[in-house]
Amino acid sequence: MMSSELHRKEAESQGSVPIAVVTVSDTRTPETDVSGQRIRALAEAAGHAVVAYRIVKDEPEQVLQALEELAASPARLIIFNGGTGIGRRDRTYDVISRAIEKPLPGFGELFRMLSYEQVGAAAMLSRATAGVYRDKVIFSTPGSPNAVQLAMEKLILPEIQHLAWELVR
Repeated sequence: MMSSELHRKEAESQGSVPIAVVTVSDTRTPETDVSGQRIRALAEAAGHAVVAYRIVKDEPEQVLQALEELAASPARLIIFNGGTGIGRRDRTYDVISRAIEKPLPGFGELFRMLSYEQVGAAAMLSRATAGVYRDKVIFSTPGSPNAVQLAMEKLILPEIQHLAWELVR
């Protein structure tokens, strides 16, 4: 058995992973946050607990404050959605990428590769990223419902227990 298979098997014995979800948007409310709701539903359907959820404006100070507070919470994974494009108000990537202590470049690379299959060359506009910050795995995805579904189903959920286990083994 390959080492990644052994790690996954060991990680599965750890059970549910506590997750925090942050939607970064100037316009979303809890009622209109389709992407945040989708992340929560997919995580819970996979047996994981969403222990924190919030919506913050696409202001660097608010994104950083959410990151700091949730890094001190029981969550082991923090999933940000929104603010990863190249528009003037898209600043999530800038805050998250400066904070990350151990980048996981493969997440953004794979996300853009899979996105390319769905949206073509527009995938290059995404600044999706991931890494480790204060012993938490941080993901930052685009805010569209299709993007969060892709990230959750194809990348995050298949490795969630493995990711969380790697930080505590």
